Amino acid sequence: MADKSVSTDSLAMGDDKPQYKGKKFRIAFIGCGGIAQTHLTALQSFEDVEVVAGVDIVPSRLKVMEEKWGVTKLYKDWKTMLKEVQPDAVNICTPNGVHAAPAIDAASAGCHVIVEKPMAMTPAECQKMIDTAKKHKVKLAVGFQYRYHPNTQFLKRAADEGQFGDVMFVKCRALRRRGIPNWGVFGQKKLQGGGPMIDIGVHVIEMAHYVMGSPKPVAATGNTWTFMGNKPSKVESMWPNWDYKTYTVEDLAIGHVRFENGAILHIEASFCAHIEKDVWNFDLMGTKGGCNWDPPMIFRDVAGTMINSVPGYLSNTGTFPEMFKIKLRNWIDACTKGTELTAPGEAGLAVQKILAGVYASAEAGGKEVPIR
Repeated sequence: MADKSVSTDSLAMGDDKPQYKGKKFRIAFIGCGGIAQTHLTALQSFEDVEVVAGVDIVPSRLKVMEEKWGVTKLYKDWKTMLKEVQPDAVNICTPNGVHAAPAIDAASAGCHVIVEKPMAMTPAECQKMIDTAKKHKVKLAVGFQYRYHPNTQFLKRAADEGQFGDVMFVKCRALRRRGIPNWGVFGQKKLQGGGPMIDIGVHVIEMAHYVMGSPKPVAATGNTWTFMGNKPSKVESMWPNWDYKTYTVEDLAIGHVRFENGAILHIEASFCAHIEKDVWNFDLMGTKGGCNWDPPMIFRDVAGTMINSVPGYLSNTGTFPEMFKIKLRNWIDACTKGTELTAPGEAGLAVQKILAGVYASAEAGGKEVPIR
């Protein structure tokens, strides 16, 4: 790819740590829909980045790329784009079923990759993405923005300091009382892989797994239910009139995951459920202490007394724009300066194994299945 604006002369490849000296990092977007707009908004503040191309099968999205963001190299397929534009990196914001193929092709072409969550549809796809990135010595990151949330970072530091001891149990909840997306393809299993478990449960799983220290999952049990999304509804909700005729995913999913170190993770995820209110949280119980994500609290025994500790101050970076800036900055710095990725492909693979295990158990009638 000698035609890149970042020429081979500007790369210092010692220890596989490229340094882009005085050149802008050239990123192409594969998938230009709603989540891509959030990425593009975050990238506006980065002076060392240039968005050089957009790929989408929907013409109106390409029109937005040109008219709103000034991107003029627009394509319907990523293979042509990779050949003609030769970007330094790609940002993949497609539906879940179209994560792996462009990531593998881009990495094979020598491009760094960041892919939206979940990483892919199956652990096998994730592994191939990782293997390809390693073979071609490029960085592969997963868009797990919630591990950059100040609450998560606070609890991760506490875990690393040994505040919790050995983690025994974590309870994760990503629950909506009524929140079936009425846009995109979130209700189509063949394109998304599942419903709330893979779409929103993935976030709480990944940040909890990160705080736990990323233990290896070994077995899962789970069940899923569809009782509302595949039917018309007259109930008022924040996103009414979803396409119930094409709805093939679950409304509610419950999972139970065992790890190699003996820890247990329980996950509840719903697009719709008869509950009091939406919940987005995880609780952790360890041998020396425990914690809650929202509000962020640590529970310990101190001076013969049970203590609930709350932070006196946390940064205000827990908004979508700020978390996206941080995760994109982490990826770009890893690509251009060789710094460490906070959410590498291996993290995406571990979470994908958890998701796949829960779904496999549900298909097996709730029986425990091994996670290999």
